[in-house]
Amino acid sequence: MEFNGRKLPDNVFDLLQERGLIANVTDADYVRELLGKEKITFYIGFDPTADSLHVGHFLQMMVMRYMQMYGHRPIALIGGGTCMIGDPSGKADMRRVMSKEEIDSNGEKFKVIMRKFIDFSDGKALMLNNADWLLKLNYVEFLREIGFYFTVNKMLSAEAFKVRMEREIGLTFTEFSYMLMQGYDFYRLFNDHGCIAQFGGSDQWSNILAGTELIRKKDGKDAFGMTFNLLTTADGVKMGKTVKGAVWLNPEKTSPYEFFQYWRNINDADVANCLKMLTLVPLEEIDEFVKRGGAAYNEAKELLAYTLTELVHSKEDADLALNTSRELFGGAAHSDSMPSFALAEDAFTDGKIAILDLLVTVKLAPSKSEARRLVMQGGILVNEEKVTSIDTAFEKDRFKDSFIVKKGKKTFLKITL
Repeated sequence: MEFNGRKLPDNVFDLLQERGLIANVTDADYVRELLGKEKITFYIGFDPTADSLHVGHFLQMMVMRYMQMYGHRPIALIGGGTCMIGDPSGKADMRRVMSKEEIDSNGEKFKVIMRKFIDFSDGKALMLNNADWLLKLNYVEFLREIGFYFTVNKMLSAEAFKVRMEREIGLTFTEFSYMLMQGYDFYRLFNDHGCIAQFGGSDQWSNILAGTELIRKKDGKDAFGMTFNLLTTADGVKMGKTVKGAVWLNPEKTSPYEFFQYWRNINDADVANCLKMLTLVPLEEIDEFVKRGGAAYNEAKELLAYTLTELVHSKEDADLALNTSRELFGGAAHSDSMPSFALAEDAFTDGKIAILDLLVTVKLAPSKSEARRLVMQGGILVNEEKVTSIDTAFEKDRFKDSFIVKKGKKTFLKITL
């Protein structure tokens, strides 16, 4: 198997394993053999809880992309039905109840992004929505036909349920039912589309096993599951969050430049793992970056940021983000392509805006206390001049010309009216 002239393992299982992606698999030896000799249909589910996919979904889509490269058929399952309930997995609190209209709208936006990564032409992949069968279920019939195969004591042993049971908020019956619905999804896809595998993040292991066991108990047939490591920092914290919130794959929510800068600014300790899990950069090349250390980490981050920006957005966006980043780090803070923020009239009081209010308004700081800390530590520059007082304020007329705020060494923002 080759990709862009690079030799890849002959079996996609080996690729996933050597890139550090696999967390759990129901029967590793059997699955590896199966993926090497047959072309299978598998699925990954995406509940449309927001109006865009984010970095947390990105790894799952890369898995689908890799599987498709090897000739396997992905099913991208939009959770229009399961989203009505809300998955408690990985959540310490209950999810917000969403309207069907909002869920449907979000699902359509998911589809647009997914088509950038997966080839859905000529039946090479399927895009389905579990609302098509879940919302038509008869409750009593569902309990008799599906609920019969689940035991409460087994369900309560799931990590997602145990965490919620230990908290004061507890676990609602609707959330408790989520596992049955996801298990039923797998059962339907198995019977309707010959889908023999379900993949997902490591927090989905219990839900995936529920599906494999339902198929075995109800039909007497085998299906398998595989989960993948979540994208985390070296300290074990989930990646994909900034001061402004999640890093989205929709350019209207996270601009290509901001997306590029997120990866360009990750910690040195995280860059090798991100290159392994999210790109097909040869492992030897990644090891060489680590071995060289120092300035080589900056090269690695630039490579990571460029590769992912080109994939998620476009080569033009990646080129522009790279050039802008180099200009800014080189002191050319006049670049027209840097991220900007337009202040509204009501941001000013008596024609002025205080530095702490400014930093919070433009989202360079999440709170005034954090803004105060940044200023007191000398971390804020305006037009390359350090802001030394927390009482600093700026007249509105200042923003008619170039007004560039720099936070630390890596974050630039052009502010306009």
